[in-house]
This record gives sequence, C-alpha cells and structure tokens, in this order.
Amino acid sequence: MKKKIFTMFDYFLILLVSLLILFGILFIYSSNINSNGVLVSNEHSKQIIWAVVSFIVMIVFTIMDYRRFENMSRFLYALAIFLLIIVLIPKIGIKVKGARSWLGIGSIRFQPAEVCKILFTLYLAQYLDNSRDEQPLKRFIIATVIMGVPVGLILLQSDLGSATVYIPVYLVMCLFAGIPIRMIVYVLSLGLLSIFYSCLPLWNIHIAKNPVKIISLLTITKYRVILIFASGLITLIGVIVRKYFHGPKWAYWVTYVFSIISISLIASYILSKVLKDHQIWRLIIFMDPSVSPDKYGWNIIQSKIAIGAGGLFGKSYLHGTQSHGRFLPEQSTDFIFSILSEEWGFFGGILVFLIYTVILLRILYIIKHINSNYGVYVASGILSIFAYHFFINIGTVMGITPVIGIPMFFMSYGGSSLLTGMICIGIIQSINCRRKELN
Repeated sequence: MKKKIFTMFDYFLILLVSLLILFGILFIYSSNINSNGVLVSNEHSKQIIWAVVSFIVMIVFTIMDYRRFENMSRFLYALAIFLLIIVLIPKIGIKVKGARSWLGIGSIRFQPAEVCKILFTLYLAQYLDNSRDEQPLKRFIIATVIMGVPVGLILLQSDLGSATVYIPVYLVMCLFAGIPIRMIVYVLSLGLLSIFYSCLPLWNIHIAKNPVKIISLLTITKYRVILIFASGLITLIGVIVRKYFHGPKWAYWVTYVFSIISISLIASYILSKVLKDHQIWRLIIFMDPSVSPDKYGWNIIQSKIAIGAGGLFGKSYLHGTQSHGRFLPEQSTDFIFSILSEEWGFFGGILVFLIYTVILLRILYIIKHINSNYGVYVASGILSIFAYHFFINIGTVMGITPVIGIPMFFMSYGGSSLLTGMICIGIIQSINCRRKELN
C-alpha cells in the first residue's frame, strides 16, 4: 500500500504548495524589516518551524486512509464544538484584537476555528453520504444545522472572518451532494440579504452620497416589525394558496421570495445585536474607504497604495516602502499579498494567482476521478475552503471585497492557518492515492 501511495502521490501539487510557502516565508521576512533595514521580528523563523511541522503532518495524513474519518466524524465534530465553546470562557480563551478566538499553552497559541473547518467538513461529508436516500429538504435542513452551530459559536467569539468560511463550504458540499439548487440559492440569498439589511443603515448614513430616507425605517423597531409582519403575512397566504387550493406556480415563488425577506429581516436584527460597529464598518468600508481614511478605511487605502506602487515588475525584494515604513496593518498575515505586489509587481501577483488557480484546478481534477461519494464531499469542502480564502483575501487587499480578516493559505504568517492548509493537502493526497477504490 505504501508503494502505491508514493506512485499515486501528486508531487506537482506539493511543488505548487511548497512554492507558496517559500514565497510566504520570504515576504514575512520582508514585512518584519523596518525603514532603517533592521529586523524587528522573528516571525519568519517561526513560520519555517511551522512549515517543517506542517509537512510532517501532511505526510501523516497522506498515509492515513481518509475513509477512517467517516466513522470518527461525529466525535471529531463534537470535539470541534467543544473547542469552540471553551474558547469563549474568559479564563481559558485568549482575546486578541477584540476576538476571543485563541487557545494557548505558554507561548504556543492556536485558533480552534481554523482546525474546526476540517472537522466540520469531515462530519458534514459523512452526513451527506449517509443520507443520500432521504428527502432533500430534510437533508438540507440538517446540513444547515450542522453548519449553523459552529458559525454561531464563532460569531460569539467576534471572529466574523472565520465564521464566513463555513457557509460557502457547506453550500458547495450540498451542491456536490445533489441538494436542489433552489434550496442552496434560498440559504445563500437569506444570508446575503441578512447581512445587507444589517449594514444598510450604517451605509446609508456614512457611505451613500445621497442618503435614502426610507432606509432609515430599518433602524426604527416598530417599522421593522411592520415589514416583518407584512412579508410574513404574504408568505403565509402563499403557503395556504399553494397547499389547500392547489394554487399556481407563482404562489410557490411568492412564498419563496417573501419568506426570504421576512426571515432575513429577523436575522438582520439579531446580527445587528451580535456584530459590533467596527465589524459592520469592515463589511461596508471597501465601497468608499475615503469616508474614514484614518481608521476603518486605512487598511484598504494603504494596501492599494502598496499594490499600485509595485507597477509591473515591483520595487524589487526587500525594497518595499509601504511595508518597511509600517504603513500596512497586519502585513505579515492578512495583507501579505500587498507586500508581494509592491516588491514583485504585477507579474509577481499574477504568478501567485496562477499557482493558486492550478492548485484549485488540480483538486477539481481529483474530485472528478473519485469513486467514493464521501471522498467527493470531503474534497469539495476542501476545494471551497481554499477558493474562498484565496479570492476573499485577494479581493480584500485590492479593495473589492469586505475586510473580514481572511488570511491567504500557505503564505500568510500563522501556525494555525498553515497547519490547517497542510492537513487539507494531506487529506487531498490521501483521497487522490485511493481515488479508484470504492466506498
């Protein structure tokens, strides 16, 4: 079996990942040099250690048969929920930059929400595989609950970025599992509209050039209740017409649309109580960072300056002024791509973009050649984790998506992120080595 693993091992995928890790270490080092040329941190040394550990862990997960996780997945999911709960306890969880989302022993810290992405994916894949003969609506509701529990706990940690990752993973896995698209679109619309309603009042006041008076109604509780009651009543009428009077198809779509509106209005009220003002600001400031250039818009403005300053070929390695001048916040983590773009320019950015694209296509190729349904679901979940992290991080540094604190896998500084990414690669390798075998 070991001989087969080495013959089926995807060395090209590991080469691509290794290049990204190498680039990450190089630019983490660059980010830790100040304008006087003095190294002010040893983050690059820590990242090298984490890289070595992560490679060893990746090999272990490659050798392991991924199908063993199917029977263990309930326990692993329970472990994930346990970790997400205990991190909320003040004397146990460590609060960093406003989010109580870290656990640690001495100087070693890790973020449970990162590792729990994998545990959640393994359990959701197990449920979707075992429930293939059940009603689609029942499968989708239970899958939603499986996703909703960790997301709710992570939101209580004030870690909006990590919470958002679980949603596309769940939606993509449900899509691969054959859940009807209308159900997937329903939840996606519900989530986006809830966030939209939550952000709309603040956007109307601070971002909109011409504030709309009717939007201010959403900030007044009694008007919000009226809107919820009206849309809920229309939904109820649609259900009655459809069920008891065998109404036309339009009655179904009336129910579909207005139930989204009414539920999202309720959810947005809850979100407005859970999310803090600075989190809502981060969701909308990308639309016009100039309205708060010294505070909420600072990250995006400085990142755009760094990327623009790089031009086609960049200022050359270790000669970036934005990073060395300490203008870029979180420059070794969330904004590592900005440093690369400033020092290696447009072509450096395109190189990273192409490497990530090939990695995603490589995983998609593996998915298409898997005979195991469980393997397909797990691999599709990992594919969506990588894709979401990459595109949201790139969009953030370019100012075209909200600043929600999503690191770039393999390049951003952080042991939790790198270890999570390499475990995912190990599982993908394990699936690839056994892809022709049946369940």
